[in-house]
Amino acid sequence: MKSSNLGYPRIGADREWKKALEAFWAGKLGEEELEQQLQELRLNHLRKQRDKGIDIIPVNDFSYYDHILDTATMFGIVPQRFSYNGGPVPLSVYYGIARGTKDAAASEMTKWFNTNYHYIVPELEGSVPVLTENKPLSAYREAKEKLGIEGKPVIVGPLTFLKLSKGYRQAEADVWLSRLLPLYEQILQELANEGVQWVQIDEPILTTKLSSADVNRLQTIYATFAASVPNLNIMLQTYFESAEQYKEVIGLPVQGIGLDFVHGKSGNLSSIKALGFPENKVLGAGVIDGRGIWKSSLREKLELLEELSGFVNPERIVVQSSCSLLHVPVSVAYETKLSSELKDALAFADEKLDEIVLLTKAASRNLHEIPEEFQENERAYQTFKFSKNRKRDDIQQAIAAIADQQLERKSPFVSRNTVQQNKWQLPIFPTTTIGSFPQSAEVRKARQLWRKNEWTQEQYDDFIRKQIDIWIQLQEEIGLDVLVHGEFERTDMVEFFGEKLAGFAFTQNGWVQSYGSRCVKPPIIYGDVAFLNEMTVEETKYAQSLTERPVKGMLTGPITIMNWSFVREDIPREQIAYQLAYALRQEVEALERAGIGMIQVDEPAVREGLPLKEEEQAEYLAWAVKAFRLATCTVQDTTQIHTHMCYCEFHDMIHSIEAMDADVISIETSRSHGELIHSFEVNTYTKGIGLGVYDIHSPRVPGVEEMTSMIERALHVLDPKLFWINPDCGLKTRGLQETVASLKNMVEATQIARSNHTES
Repeated sequence: MKSSNLGYPRIGADREWKKALEAFWAGKLGEEELEQQLQELRLNHLRKQRDKGIDIIPVNDFSYYDHILDTATMFGIVPQRFSYNGGPVPLSVYYGIARGTKDAAASEMTKWFNTNYHYIVPELEGSVPVLTENKPLSAYREAKEKLGIEGKPVIVGPLTFLKLSKGYRQAEADVWLSRLLPLYEQILQELANEGVQWVQIDEPILTTKLSSADVNRLQTIYATFAASVPNLNIMLQTYFESAEQYKEVIGLPVQGIGLDFVHGKSGNLSSIKALGFPENKVLGAGVIDGRGIWKSSLREKLELLEELSGFVNPERIVVQSSCSLLHVPVSVAYETKLSSELKDALAFADEKLDEIVLLTKAASRNLHEIPEEFQENERAYQTFKFSKNRKRDDIQQAIAAIADQQLERKSPFVSRNTVQQNKWQLPIFPTTTIGSFPQSAEVRKARQLWRKNEWTQEQYDDFIRKQIDIWIQLQEEIGLDVLVHGEFERTDMVEFFGEKLAGFAFTQNGWVQSYGSRCVKPPIIYGDVAFLNEMTVEETKYAQSLTERPVKGMLTGPITIMNWSFVREDIPREQIAYQLAYALRQEVEALERAGIGMIQVDEPAVREGLPLKEEEQAEYLAWAVKAFRLATCTVQDTTQIHTHMCYCEFHDMIHSIEAMDADVISIETSRSHGELIHSFEVNTYTKGIGLGVYDIHSPRVPGVEEMTSMIERALHVLDPKLFWINPDCGLKTRGLQETVASLKNMVEATQIARSNHTES
C-alpha cells in the first residue's frame, strides 16, 4: 500500500499566509515580496509531507485566496465589471473578484458543500473561457525542481466546477461544458507531456444526487479525458459523503477512485459489498478524517482496511485522508494549555499525516497483526472515549425531560407582531445592524492586555463601556432605529459563548480558514454542555441604559455554535444541539428579566450543516428547528426574537426557517440578492425579514442609489409592513469611517423608501 494526502492547510503554523495577504492588501508588502513569502510557505508544506513519509503528495492545493477562484481565473472567467484584458489574471483583478473594489462589487461567496469554508462563486455569463496559465503544471514543476518531489497535481473537476458556477441557464450546461472541456484536456495533456504520474481530479459533487443529464455529462467528461490523455493516471476524488452514483462512477475510464470512508463510510462500504470494485483501478481509501480533530483508533482503521482488502487487492489501495486537511488546524504540537487527557485525544493536520503513514506501514506489513506502535494510540483513544469528565447526569436528565415538550411561543406570530408593534412603535422599514461593530487595533490591544493580566478586570470593563458609549451615540446620530451594543468584548461569536459554558475547551493555535484571510479558531465541545452564569446581560443592559431606543441582546444560536465548533463524536449531534439550546434558553430568559425586549439568536450556520444526502435533510432540519425553539420559546409575546443567517441557498428550506418562529430574520444576501428575491417570488414568507442591502465583506462604501434599488426590488415580493433594512452581516472586520459612511447611506436609502411607501 501507498500513502497519500488530498490537500494541506494553506494558512501556516503561525498564520503566515493570512498575515502576508493582509499586508499586501494594506500596501505594506509588494507583489514580489508576497510571491516570495507564499512560495516559501508552500514549499515548507511540501517538505513537511515528504519528510513525514507521505508517498503521494498533492500540489496545486495551495491558493492565494480560494481554489475555486483559482480555477475560474485559470480559465479567464472574470466578471465583466472588472478591468481584464486577457492573459494571466493580475492579482489586482483576482483579489478584486474576491473582495470587491471601489468600482466593482465582489463575486458571491457561499459555503463549500457542508463545511464552514467559503468559496467564490464563478460567474460564467459573458465569459469566453481560455487557458490563461496551467497552474497545476507550474505547481508540479516547482515541487520537482525545488524539492525533488514527484507531486500529484490537484484540479477541481469540470462537473463540480460547472455545478458550482452561476450565470448560465441549465439548458446551456452542455454548451459551457463544450467550452471548458478542451481547456481541461490541454491542462492534462501538458501534465502528461511533463511526465506527471497521477492527477487528482476533485469531484465532490458526486456525493450529491445528480440528474440523468449530469450523469451523461460526467461520462462524457471522463471518456474525453481517456481518449485524449490515455497515458495519464487520473484519481477521481470524491469526499464529504458516499458516492451517490457509485455504479456509474466505478464504470468511468479512470485509473483510480477516491472514496470517503469516514463521513461516507456506510454508503461506500455498502456499495462496494453490493457492486464490488474494479480490479483494474486503484482505490483511494479515505480512512483518516480530514475534517475532524479527533485521534483515530488506528486499530479500527486497520480493521477497516482489512475489510476493504477483501474486495480490493491491497496493492491497489492508497491510504489517505477523507478530504483535504484544509479544514483542520496545523498541529497539536503548539497546544500547551490543554489537559493531557484531551490533548492526547487530538490529531490536527500534521498528526493526521503521521496516522496515514503509520497505518500504511502497518497495513503493508500484515493486515492481521496489530503493531506495537498502535498501543499508545489505542490507550489515548480509549481513555478519552470513556472519560468521566465528559458526562453530566443533570444535563442529560434535563434534555431527556424536554424531549417530548411542545416547544412553542405563547401566541402565534400575527398576535405577537401586533403587541410588539404597539410596544415599540417602530416606523415602516425599521433600520438596524446585525450586531458587531469594528474591532479596531485599540480594541484588540485592550483584550490582549486583559488576557495577559496586564489590565485588571475593572480596567477592561471600563474600556468596553467606553466603546459602547461611543457606538450608541454614533448609532443615534446615524439614525438607526434598533441599536446594538457592538460586541467589543467578544473575540468570536462562538468562542465567546464557549468560554462561558461547561463542556468546552479552547486551543491556542487551532486556526482554520473560513474565507479568504479570515481564519477562525473553533472551540472544542468535548463534554456535556451546561449554563454556568449570565454571559451577555451586563453589557447589553448597560447599552440599553444609554438610550431610549431598543437595544438588541445578541446571542449565537445552538446550531451555529455546534457547526462552528469541533464536536465530540460519542453522542449524536442532535443531543449536542439540544444541550446548547437548553443553556442558551437560560441566557435568553436572563436577558428578558433584565428588561431587554429584543433578543437576536443568530443562526448563520444552519444551512451548512444540512446533510448532502436528500433523504437525511428533513430529519436534520426538524431537530435544528426544535433546538432554536427550545432556546427561544419561553419568552413573553412582547419580547421580539430576531435571528440572522448567512450566504447560502434558502429556497429549499424557507419553510424550516419560518418554522423556527423568529419574529424577524435578517439574511446575508447582498452578493446574491437576485437569487434570493426569486426564492420569495416562489415561496411566501409571513414574518419580519431584512435582506442585507450591502456587502460588509468588501471595503467599498455602497451608494444610496445602489441600496435603494435593492430595497425596492425586495419590496416587490415582501410585505412592506414586515420589512427591515440592515447590512448583510456583522461589521466587526470593517473600519470606522467606511462603517459610518455605509450606514449613513443605508439610512438615507431607507428614508427614500419610506417616502415612496406609506402604510395602508
